[in-house]
Amino acid sequence: MTGSADGRILIAGTASLLMCLFLSPRFIAFLRNREFGQNIREEGPRGHQTKAGTPTMGGIVIFLAIAVPYLLLSGRDWPSIGVFGAAVACALLGFADDYTKIVKRRSLGLRARTKLVVTIAISLGLWWVATRKAGISSTVHFRFGDITVDLGPLFPVFIYLVVAGTTTAVNFTDGLDGLAAGCAAIVLLAYIGITFISGQRDLALLAGCLVGACVGFLWFNSFPASIFMGDTGALGLGGAIAGMAIMTNTEVLLILLGGIFVLEVLSVVVQVLSFRLFGKRVFLMAPIHHHFELRAWSETKIILRFWIVAAALGAAGFVVYQLSIRP
Repeated sequence: MTGSADGRILIAGTASLLMCLFLSPRFIAFLRNREFGQNIREEGPRGHQTKAGTPTMGGIVIFLAIAVPYLLLSGRDWPSIGVFGAAVACALLGFADDYTKIVKRRSLGLRARTKLVVTIAISLGLWWVATRKAGISSTVHFRFGDITVDLGPLFPVFIYLVVAGTTTAVNFTDGLDGLAAGCAAIVLLAYIGITFISGQRDLALLAGCLVGACVGFLWFNSFPASIFMGDTGALGLGGAIAGMAIMTNTEVLLILLGGIFVLEVLSVVVQVLSFRLFGKRVFLMAPIHHHFELRAWSETKIILRFWIVAAALGAAGFVVYQLSIRP
């Protein structure tokens, strides 16, 4: 039985990878024919202006490649349905944002209020599935010291913070070719191990599909990118990672597992606070990957080094998880 589950995880991940490899060239051609290209913000690094017009909304291919193997090969238990539903809902929000940018021909999409309301709705839906169907308690586990805290009625607020924080963090990271997809694949690879160890086979299969799709997409998204994932992919992958954390009770551990995303968000927070309070910038530009760009690091060097950091943090988080479940 275990061997069969192992095989399904491998087959599902491979199928997602191959679907991305097969569908992406056709989707790129489709987007180019309709001139659905990326709009670049003027306040970003000057070198990024050459990327204007690159096909975007690659997240559509990513989630199509995830959905088919997951729906066909999984048992579709409630934890995996919750994660899949949250990820798809976040991807749809990202799609609406991407489409608005393309139609209006500007770098800003949906209103912040609209995103806030939809994210709250997604978080409440995930909370309902987690607590009412998947049997997840309202306790938060601090695995570093084996401490648990029962949030009670504040648990839905906590879930919102996890979802909003993770989707925002992945979106901030999606600023260089292949950076977000590679870092997401690394974090989700750790979640294959976590869900497999905990016996959550459908979640492990879904995580395998997510990793496979990210790796397949990287073939076309690596520098120089032929397509961007857009908010469709960034918000969708962020939603998937947040859902995985909630369904495995590793929300706090996600700070370490997804440490590279945390660093990206913190760099923005520090930059904004420093400028508003002291009138000075800590970084040449935030998020922090732009700081290194302006320090004349090549894009490939930044991406590879960030992947290395992401892998180290992901491995450390996985080890902490393993140690926390030992009797």
